[in-house]
Amino acid sequence: MPALDSFRRYIRRRGIPLSVYLDKHTTYKSPAKPTIDEQLEGIEPLSEFERALRELGVEVIHAHSAQAKGRIERLLGTLQDRLVKEMRLRGIKGLEEANGFLEEYWPIYNRKFAVQARGKGDLHRGLPKGLKLDNILCVKATRALRNDFTVAYHKKLYQIEDAIRAGQVKVHERPDGSIVILSKDRTLKYREILTRPVKEKSEPVRIGPKKVTIPSKDHYWRNFKFGKGRYDSGISPGVKP
Repeated sequence: MPALDSFRRYIRRRGIPLSVYLDKHTTYKSPAKPTIDEQLEGIEPLSEFERALRELGVEVIHAHSAQAKGRIERLLGTLQDRLVKEMRLRGIKGLEEANGFLEEYWPIYNRKFAVQARGKGDLHRGLPKGLKLDNILCVKATRALRNDFTVAYHKKLYQIEDAIRAGQVKVHERPDGSIVILSKDRTLKYREILTRPVKEKSEPVRIGPKKVTIPSKDHYWRNFKFGKGRYDSGISPGVKP
């Protein structure tokens, strides 16, 4: 979630990049083994971060060793050492003070250590009209829609309040913690419940008066005597006169 939220903030500020250079942390590269269908199609399982970037048309390039990302590793070492000492010397104790100090610190750091690229030019793309980042930069899951219109997700139960015909729905969990449930790109109304609703048992509806059958006076049921194993009329059991 922090990675998705950070990338959303980056896009809002810079635009959509052509590619992103990342390590092989499980956030950025799925450790799952490909299914049979994925093997037949020649594709690899994607992490949620990779899936989101693919939907945005961003190429993901994975570093195959720690040395391949030497510059960023050195930067992290600086931030964990020198930056902490700088803030301690300034007497910074709160988050707001630290963020304010970064606005001053970054320009100084970049002027001292930045290396100019061989080629100049901004290759970021603007956001297409109508693109909903919140529906892409999120964690997506498919869940079954039960007969009582309930959906289970992360040990929580949600009651769908819209009347729909679907066997499955999409659940989007966004970085801000909100949950969106969709059916064919339609956002559904729902509420969280603690237990599944109990279905009321109803009596079968009868149409018309109840039919009552009365045996005739000479029906063999009337002549049958229990315990005798015979009929007084002399007719064999099961034979209707």
